[in-house]
Amino acid sequence: MSADPRVIRQKMQRLQAGARPRVLDLFSGCGGISLGFQAAGYEIAAAVENDPDAARSHGLNFHHGEDRHSIGRDITATSPADLATALSLGPAVSAFDVIVGGPPCQAFARVGRSKLREIAEHPEAFRHDPRARLYIEYLAYVEACAPLAVVIENVPDMLNHGGHNLAAEIGEILAGKDYVVRYTLLNAAFYGVPQMRERMILIAIRKELGDDVEFPAPTHWIELPSGYQGSRAVALKLTTGKDLLAAAIGGSAYKAAPEADETLPPAVSTQQAIGDLPEIMARELLAEGALRRGTRRLDSMLPYGGHSQQNSYVKEMRTWSGFEGGSHVRDHVIRYLPRDYRIFAGLKPGDQYPEAHRYALSLFETELERLQARGKRPKDGSSEWGALKAAFVPPYDAGKFPNKWRKMEAVTPARTLLAHLGKDGYSHIHYDSRQARPISVREAARLQSFPDGFRFAGTMNPAFRQIGNAVPPLLARAVAQTLRKQLVREAISEDLPRAAGAGH
Repeated sequence: MSADPRVIRQKMQRLQAGARPRVLDLFSGCGGISLGFQAAGYEIAAAVENDPDAARSHGLNFHHGEDRHSIGRDITATSPADLATALSLGPAVSAFDVIVGGPPCQAFARVGRSKLREIAEHPEAFRHDPRARLYIEYLAYVEACAPLAVVIENVPDMLNHGGHNLAAEIGEILAGKDYVVRYTLLNAAFYGVPQMRERMILIAIRKELGDDVEFPAPTHWIELPSGYQGSRAVALKLTTGKDLLAAAIGGSAYKAAPEADETLPPAVSTQQAIGDLPEIMARELLAEGALRRGTRRLDSMLPYGGHSQQNSYVKEMRTWSGFEGGSHVRDHVIRYLPRDYRIFAGLKPGDQYPEAHRYALSLFETELERLQARGKRPKDGSSEWGALKAAFVPPYDAGKFPNKWRKMEAVTPARTLLAHLGKDGYSHIHYDSRQARPISVREAARLQSFPDGFRFAGTMNPAFRQIGNAVPPLLARAVAQTLRKQLVREAISEDLPRAAGAGH
């Protein structure tokens, strides 16, 4: 069902008059997309997020912690009308200009295009199907709210998930609702984020606003490692095939991202991103008893260090409008890993678990030799020997978990941050062997391009999860800036013929 043309016209006229586009962020998490869009001049009107800690973070940062904006909401139990009423936004159909978000990609893994078409025609038909449910709800919000634009972010695998190009399949529905749809792959490192994070971005705009969609031009340059190139090739395998969306628009909706070149500034490195933050000497703190097992709260404040290491990225993270850092840095806490700090110290940049395992074995052998010299070496294979080994050597098979650990390189952007960083910080070991530790919550936030004044609700592990799940705000800002230019430009140009005709 197409939106009421009068509603679309009213929204276009708002933008033409200079009003900020109003955003609804679905599956918002703590607000990475919201922050980028807000920085680009949008108004964050509402969000829907089920996780209570992430919902509190979003409310804290975008709505001054108001209760009604800070509660977790299950999208399957929250209709657009209910949301608009709860937030006093008036009718849902007129409340929002842009809907953004990243529905979990597993939703349609095995559903298929025929069901998608049926969903578009009969939205209630598959509400019982948990695989399709979340996308159904997302599309139901688009149907009910009639946004001028829709932005969907997800992993590259969305383009080749169980043999389905989910972006094309979702785009097929949106095209049927009078949207122009394009999607692409963008790597965050090309947009000033100190992280090589590849993401699928789908943008749909109302056909009244144009016949194509623009993606942001890169601002930075990096030669991505071969692994990223290979993953991209796999993801793009299904983008050239003919489908109903391609037939409807006369070609594939996939659009290659604008290319970066070596004339651009180099990508922001890990050291440039976090080198100014206070040092945390994990082994020293452990020896002093200042680092202990237990819940890591986010209320500790440390004075900034490394002022001589400031650069344009650090200055932006400290001075982001509305999210400025103060004289102290917050959330600079790390995981308690007493066995492993000494292993971290001996790793070289880029080393992974096989190297870590070998180094741990060497530490164990050294300890056995020390005990041998004192006549206290336990018998090989004894319970004492086993306990000693366990105190030095991680139990994971080096052949089965080669990527479980990784020591970051100081001079390149970080590898992709994962949502389970809080439970497994080994994927991002600090490049500084003196500190010999995993990255802190604030360092993870910096690597995602969250400014220092952005607050995370909950304790350490929920904060790591929120950060790992987020869209990097600088990437979101680049998308939002390009989209806003198109929305405002086309909203104005659409009205020009009528205005010109009125003068005759």
